[in-house]
Amino acid sequence: MAAMDETNRRRTWLRWMRDNAEPVAFTKADLRAALDACDDWIDANQASFNSALPQPFRSSATAAQKTLLFCYVAMRRRGAAMLRVEEDD
Repeated sequence: MAAMDETNRRRTWLRWMRDNAEPVAFTKADLRAALDACDDWIDANQASFNSALPQPFRSSATAAQKTLLFCYVAMRRRGAAMLRVEEDD
């Protein structure tokens, strides 16, 4: 998957600001620079991520499925409240 275009980066930046409930010690510009860097890093490292995935998942999953897997793992690492599952109850 390619890096996000300007519209999607801006929308993601705005969504992050709306969703964040924790105090911050950075500016909106700092956040935007971090978001851009994160998106660029993902784009630059997707081949490495793909190589780290075991077969047969690597060859049979779509790019969208691999991206969703990455997101689920990142959200769960953030905390169970970020990605609740039935088994948490």
